[in-house]
Amino acid sequence: MNVTATLFGQLITFAVLVWFVTRFLWTPLTGLMAARVKRIADGLAAAEQGRKELAAAEHAREQMLHESRERAAEVMLQAERHAAEIIDEAKGGARTEAERILAQARDDIDREFNRVKKELGAAVASLAVEGAGKIIEREVDPRVHEALLKRLIEQL
Repeated sequence: MNVTATLFGQLITFAVLVWFVTRFLWTPLTGLMAARVKRIADGLAAAEQGRKELAAAEHAREQMLHESRERAAEVMLQAERHAAEIIDEAKGGARTEAERILAQARDDIDREFNRVKKELGAAVASLAVEGAGKIIEREVDPRVHEALLKRLIEQL
């Protein structure tokens, strides 16, 4: 065998091997690796986007929590104001009711005082008439002196 023929045979076999590897192995393998690189890059980009969205959601959550606390404090303040208003209204109503009851009691006392005064005046007048009748020792006509008694009661 000739070295040139062997070398030429090996050269053709090597060329067929290079063509076969390039055609059936290298190109699909590079495509698979490129697809994997793209998937990894997409995954990393998605992870980065997810981190950004998570940070934004965390910021929004903190802001909403802060707003909720402010709103709760405002509601508490309004509730305290409303309670104070209700208490003030109740105190005012109680004062008004107490003043009304006191005024009514004073009116009742005044009426009772006037009634007792009239009764006392009538009793005094009647005693005066009886006393005068006994002093004069004659009978006093009650109809005649009724006007006198009424004037006496009014003066008392």
